[in-house]
This record gives sequence, C-alpha cells and structure tokens, in this order.
Amino acid sequence: MRLGIDRLAQDASLRARLSGRRLGLVCHPASVTSTQQHSLDVLDHHTGLKLSAIWGPQHGFMGDKQDNMVETDDTVDSGRGIPIFSLYGETRRPTPEMMAHVDVVLFDLQDVGTRIYTFLTTLLYLLEACAEHGKTLWVLDRPNPAGRPVEGTLLRPGYESFVGAGPLPMRHGLTLGEAAHWFVKHFRLDVDYEVIEMEGYDPTGPGHGWPSRHLPWVNPSPNAASLNMVRAYPGTVVLEGCTLSEGRGTTIPLEVMGAPDIHLPAIRSTMQRLAPEWLSGAWLRSCFFEPTFHKHVGETCQGIQVHTDLPAYRHAQFQPYRLINLFLKGVRLVHPDYPLWRDFPYEYTSGALPVDYIDGGPLLREWVDDPQASVADREALLAHEEQQWRALRAPFLCYPS
Repeated sequence: MRLGIDRLAQDASLRARLSGRRLGLVCHPASVTSTQQHSLDVLDHHTGLKLSAIWGPQHGFMGDKQDNMVETDDTVDSGRGIPIFSLYGETRRPTPEMMAHVDVVLFDLQDVGTRIYTFLTTLLYLLEACAEHGKTLWVLDRPNPAGRPVEGTLLRPGYESFVGAGPLPMRHGLTLGEAAHWFVKHFRLDVDYEVIEMEGYDPTGPGHGWPSRHLPWVNPSPNAASLNMVRAYPGTVVLEGCTLSEGRGTTIPLEVMGAPDIHLPAIRSTMQRLAPEWLSGAWLRSCFFEPTFHKHVGETCQGIQVHTDLPAYRHAQFQPYRLINLFLKGVRLVHPDYPLWRDFPYEYTSGALPVDYIDGGPLLREWVDDPQASVADREALLAHEEQQWRALRAPFLCYPS
C-alpha cells in the first residue's frame, strides 16, 4: 500500500503542482513514509518543493510533551532556517502571521481515530484558516488505526471545544482525509483543499484499520505507545475527566482503569450482571498498578487492563466506549458516594465539567449518576445515534472494505 506522503514522494505529476509554491508542513514524529523516511526529508529530497514553514500539533513537533495542556513555543529550524509554529502554545488556531508564510499547507499527521484526539480539531482549524486566507490545503492521508467501528453519542451543541470539533461520536471511523471531506461539507467551508488518498488501504483488513504488515507503529503522541492503547483509547480517555486513573504515570497509559480505593471484585461482578455483552471481544485482566505521576501518585491501584493483543481479540465485538460507561456505572453502584467527577479547566474549557466536554455533553455523567437509568436505556440511545452517524459519514468514505 502507499500512504499519501508516499504518493507525493513517488509521483512527479503531484509534485509538479506544488512547484514554486511556498509549502507548510504539519507534522510530528509519526509523519513517516512506508519506508520509514520522515516527511520533512521527503520534501528536502525534491529540490522543486520549497518548504517555508513547519507546524507542530499538541505534544509538539518533536512529540516530546508528555501531558495534556503542556504547551510548545514557536521556534526556528536551524538547519533549514524556517519557522516551526506551534499549534498548541499561545494559540491553537493558525494566525494570519503564520499563514502569510505559505501558499499550500500539507497536513500529514497520524491520528488515532477518536474524536477527542486533538489532531482532528487541528485539521478543522487549518481548513478554516485556509478558507479565510485564500490558501490551499492538502491532506496526505494515513490509516485510522481504530478502523471502521462507530461508537458513542454525537457531540451536543454548546460542547464544542478543542477536544470536540463537531457533532461526531467518540469513535468515528474516519481517516483524517475522510474527516476533511466531512468538515468541508458540514461547516460549508469555501476552501481549496484536496485529499491525497492512500492506495491499497483496507480499513477492515487483518490489522483492523492498521496495516501492520506494511507499517511500523510510531507514537503520534507520548502516551499512544501501542495499537493496544489506540483500541482502548475511545473508552479510557473518558477517565481523564474522572478521579479514577487511566494509567498515566505507568508504562501502559490509557490501557488500564482503576483506583486505590475501589472494591474491584464487586465492581466487576456488577458489570458482568448488568451488561456481559459490553465486556466481549478483548481480555479484561484484573491487575494492580502504581502511577509515578498524575493521579494517585505512589498509591497501589486495583483495576483492569485491556488486552487486544491476543489471537482471541474480536475487533468488531470490542466496544471500549461501552466498557468505560459500564465501569463508571459499576463504580457508582458499588460506591454510591464516590467522588467520580473532576472539576478543572480541561483543555482550555470552562462552563461545564471536564467529563462533559470529553464526552460531548452531559448524558454519560447523568446516566452514571442516575440509579434508575438502565443499560437498556443507554444502549438504545447509543445504537440510535451510531446508526445516524454511519449514514452521515457514508458519502465521505474513500476506502472500500
């Protein structure tokens, strides 16, 4: 198969269309070709391509910023003598000064297929900036390692944020190129853009969205260290808005869930009783872990580790978002007074609890806190909105299964 950047590197007719134009590249450490060459090196190799600026997303152009809300400053690439602009620093939107450096923006970020992962919002902001300033944007498309499954309710109006670019579900099943098509249509953007599609990509192939026979896994952010994390992330990321640990500060961040002061056997028994079908597809192993930073530092947590890296894994059955819904419900039923919800300005938001911005509205929190709300109620809502989204996204899918 060929990535979007592979096609640019190998197709002289594509490069000819960029000749003489000032280029900006949005990239990070995972912006590599299928032969493990960084996208910057591809542009350097072809003398007809003039790179005028580099943009880095959240976690930095070098991918070195560990936690959320750790900003990166603008700097200069000393070897190339061009600016490196941060889209996670003083601003998260491209400024007119940044846009003045370029004619064409090449967007080449590896995403993880979850709405809250901020590269999706960065894509929208760049599309909007290109529309405003009369610039061109090319998405050099890459795989969605979470594949095609859809899960979650649609983001509610008023809960848009840097972790919620629009009314998508948590697990949306789009590549960033496909998302660009949807953004342009949904937000009625008058922008000169193009998606350089992959060739030979099967989103439902053996890697369940990630072509592991063709590509190595390079972390797109410090805590996205494995495909196992990516598969669990549409659920475990919700815990960022909770007092429970998602494993930050351990070697398996966002692959575990737990806390030092919960009765795990009772919680697991409650989960099994309420919705055994929400626990299928992966191995959910009871475990202990001790964070070295972030929540519950130095405390032994009891919890659950998600394993999708075994032959018995069933991608179509595994529902990480429902799993975390059920885990939170189990904690609430076993520990009715447990202080589940954190309250702080998560990702520059204010006016609602972090978990509400993460989930795209208050519905999950309200369901967890309501002792009368059933799994059947939640499943009916999820199934309805997931089907809505499948219909909405269908015209924008570029890759047949």
